[in-house]
Amino acid sequence: MSSNTSKSTALKARQLIDGASFGPEALKAIGAAFDAAWAEISGNFGHDAADIEKARLRLAKAMLSVANEESRDVDALKRGALQRMALDYRHRR
Repeated sequence: MSSNTSKSTALKARQLIDGASFGPEALKAIGAAFDAAWAEISGNFGHDAADIEKARLRLAKAMLSVANEESRDVDALKRGALQRMALDYRHRR
């Protein structure tokens, strides 16, 4: 995968998170949780740019589904989003 494709993929998911309607402290925690969660699961999605983009967007959506304005606990957000993503994946199969 090229560097440009990787950056484009990363930007779409981060734009979704960064554009969410949360205060600055919540967004900081949500962004950190997203990065930590992605670091934990990124190796599971191979090298295909389209598959990686889909996975990152699913993770971003899962992250936003478990977050709220009071979200500050990065580890709790990470765990919640990964659990949501796993549940959503099971329901898709």
